[in-house]
Amino acid sequence: MSRLPNGGLIDRSQPLSFSFDGKPYRGFSGDTLASALVANDVRLVGRSFKYHRPRGIMTAGGEEPNALVTIGTGAHADPNARATMVPLHDGLVATSQNRWPSLGFDLMAVNQLAAPLFVAGFYYKTFMWPAALWEKLYEPLIRRAAGLGRLSGLPDPDRYDRNHGFCDLLVIGGGPAGLATALTAGRTGMRVILADDDSRAGGRLLSERHEIDGMAGADWADGATEELAALPNVVLLNRTSVFGIYDGNTYGAVEQLNGQPRQRLWKIVARRAVLATGAIERPLVFGGNDRPGVMMAGAVSSYLNRFAAAPGRRAVVFTTTDSGWATAQDLQRAGVELAAIVDARPDWPAAAKALVASGVPVFTGAVVTDALGSPVRAVDIRTASGDRHRISCDLLAVSGGWTPSIGLGCNLGARPVWSEAAQNFLLDNSPPGLVPAGAAAGHFSLAEALRDGSLAALAAATALGFTANAPSYRTSDDPSGASPFWHVANCRTKAFVDFQHDVTDSDITLAAREGFTSVEHLKRYTTLGMATDQGKTSQLNGLALLAEATGRNIADTGTILARPPVQPVAIGLFAGHHRDEHFRPVRHTASHRWATEQGATFVDAGLWKRAQWFARPGERDCLATVNREVQATRGGVGICDVSTLGKIDVQGPDAGVLLDRLYINMFSTLAVGKARYGVMLREDGFVMDDGTTTRLAEDRYFLTTTTVNAARVMQHIDYARQVLWPTLDVQATSVTEQWATYAVAGPRARALLQMLLPDCDLSNDALPYMGAIEFRWMGTLCRLFRLSFSGELAFEISVPATLGEAMIRALFGVGARFEATPYGTEALSVMRIEKGHPAGNELNGQTTAADLGMGRMMSTKKDFIGRVLAARPGLTEPERPTLVGLRPVDRAQRLRAGAHLLREGAAPVIANDEGHVTSAAYSPTLGHSIALALLARGPARHGERVVVHDPVRGGDILAEVCAPVFVDPEGMRVRG
Repeated sequence: MSRLPNGGLIDRSQPLSFSFDGKPYRGFSGDTLASALVANDVRLVGRSFKYHRPRGIMTAGGEEPNALVTIGTGAHADPNARATMVPLHDGLVATSQNRWPSLGFDLMAVNQLAAPLFVAGFYYKTFMWPAALWEKLYEPLIRRAAGLGRLSGLPDPDRYDRNHGFCDLLVIGGGPAGLATALTAGRTGMRVILADDDSRAGGRLLSERHEIDGMAGADWADGATEELAALPNVVLLNRTSVFGIYDGNTYGAVEQLNGQPRQRLWKIVARRAVLATGAIERPLVFGGNDRPGVMMAGAVSSYLNRFAAAPGRRAVVFTTTDSGWATAQDLQRAGVELAAIVDARPDWPAAAKALVASGVPVFTGAVVTDALGSPVRAVDIRTASGDRHRISCDLLAVSGGWTPSIGLGCNLGARPVWSEAAQNFLLDNSPPGLVPAGAAAGHFSLAEALRDGSLAALAAATALGFTANAPSYRTSDDPSGASPFWHVANCRTKAFVDFQHDVTDSDITLAAREGFTSVEHLKRYTTLGMATDQGKTSQLNGLALLAEATGRNIADTGTILARPPVQPVAIGLFAGHHRDEHFRPVRHTASHRWATEQGATFVDAGLWKRAQWFARPGERDCLATVNREVQATRGGVGICDVSTLGKIDVQGPDAGVLLDRLYINMFSTLAVGKARYGVMLREDGFVMDDGTTTRLAEDRYFLTTTTVNAARVMQHIDYARQVLWPTLDVQATSVTEQWATYAVAGPRARALLQMLLPDCDLSNDALPYMGAIEFRWMGTLCRLFRLSFSGELAFEISVPATLGEAMIRALFGVGARFEATPYGTEALSVMRIEKGHPAGNELNGQTTAADLGMGRMMSTKKDFIGRVLAARPGLTEPERPTLVGLRPVDRAQRLRAGAHLLREGAAPVIANDEGHVTSAAYSPTLGHSIALALLARGPARHGERVVVHDPVRGGDILAEVCAPVFVDPEGMRVRG
């Protein structure tokens, strides 16, 4: 065990059990999976992507490129989790990835022998010949080798939540700059959200030994967190990563939760934001820098000071920064033997004196050329004079400088600029309302971070009208000196730049030599920065090497932009609740409970559950049920819930003008109390939707749409009145959910309703076909329309949805003496096919009004959406398939929707296809199968015979072409 006997911020009173690759281990509350592995002397945690080289833990934060593991098993398995960001919990099961058959013995490591072939862009050069092998051999092999972790292949059993946040100030990052920002802003009364990806706020204060106002850094951070938690205007979001910045000062964030739901998606709208995401320590590029045992110096300090875990027993520190010397002090204080400190700078900093005085070997102006062993057992050093030394060690702590973590600031296209003073890319033109602070702004000392945070909060408060005072803080010394040093030349072994994608220094040199000198080309040719870590530890080193290879400076070489998400985000999080049966919310009509009591079978219709049919005992199948419902309606009276049809209320002086422009026929001349059937076209001239529109007053219309297109039509209307004709004085709103509507159809429909509504005159003179009246029922204003979709005498009665269940029960209460029959969508569909009414299958987005026999409805006295393009030659040619009816010559045969139409004797090939069957049903009224179809030159071919060809379901049927109206073509019943 490498657990230190005391110290750290772990809770030793809460031991936890976990396993890694099936082997049990112990840790403590407060550990991460990575720190617990370090404490248990687990050095090997993964294999690299391309060469399958052994890899160990490299960092202690979200930038970790190596320690990617799968958490959980079975359907709960979560691949590519960064061990450094996984809080330890009892029973945690972790598994290594990208190895076979085991982590210690990975047969794919044979790829290292083929390293000379696997250079930059090898896939562009290697798999060119023979071309026939690409699909048969090369692509399957590449796809099998691709990726790191593996999905379970099972449905995701986890749940995901979502929330919205609105604040005056969003603070991104909970380090010293972030805490100072939140404290200053929170004390003013501003609404503040502090989002930090760690489980505990404090950032570097938890990992380094600092003091603020005489308090230990970790204690100060805890005190600040307690104060913020007590403020009612402050929201603290721990384990929350802000992954993207979007238009309108909108930020996306993912909060990791315990248990279920697993994660929460936050959409945060902030008037101002402070980017306090800190900085990422850069590796140094030298031979063998990817071996287990090579670790970032800041990570070493984190494991020692925060987690009381020693990553090694004998250490070498290779640094170009003052912070590397602080890590050396931490190692010495923890009892780890310091074998040497190697600083590439010519002089050591003032803080080094104590270490030098203690007898630690120090090499200035020197470099580590190679790390040896796996895990590391020694390093080779080249001094300033050229002498070489080999020093045994099991830990190499590396610090090549600090790179501001500013990826979020680039999300809206602001490209960072190179700062010679900071030797880093910094934000020059941040997204609106966002300012960087602390290390994210290139200010790396603790005092600068606290001052930056306070001033950023002060500026935001002043801009938003709050009164604030910027506090001052006393801090311990925090030297932050660093010298840029990108690459150790003349190494014996491979030197890696991108650890996750196995991109080496020689890959970058080769890419430059082959002409890929643009940073964007370099990224794609070498895959530098394209792994799950998005180049957080590798990008700047890669750009520096490209600059060196092309003879440019880094400023001229440029950098790439980070796109959201800047951290991997589960796709399930974006879906949230909207999956499986919750993909779209299930809506029940007001009669749903009553229909359930009647034994209804339900079907999804758009967003709604609708009764499909009402089976009775003894009926052998659904066909028997549907036939009974149709016959009962045509012979007596039937009642159907049609509440799901879209309903839109349009009001205003220009309501009629708007409808004239939306529909192909005229509505501004419609009389009050009358309804009219209408058809809408898309801009391209094809039919979009149909329905009836009733004029309730001079300036008020009530539209109905098909169930499926209700939302689409509403969007279409809003677009027309807000974008196309914004000067029209008209408003529209969807009222689909506000009204429950029932169709009462059949010869006895009037008698039933007259008994239910004795005070209403429902005679033909008082309420003719396509008429409408308003009446009161149970003291509430209701509506009655004389409309028919079945072709029978029919009414549609609409009541407020709150009275919907009462109305259906009242209808069947009165209807008992008329033997009223409930019918569902299947019977409704049969009756509309019998009457030749086009519906969803005919309104398929490829038909025009003329195709459906409605060409004469298109007004020539006005303009409307789609009029011009509907007149295109291709949409008016006589050969176009148009609506017809079909009936089998052999009445015992069954027609099926989807079948193709051929001339008699024509070969069943696509060149001979003349149309297809759109809707088919058995007609109990006629006693045989019928169908609606789209047939080339349809109206001119009534009486002809065609072959209904159904190659999928088998069998050809000879059918007679006829008019699409099969029942009551004169329309006498509907006017009865």
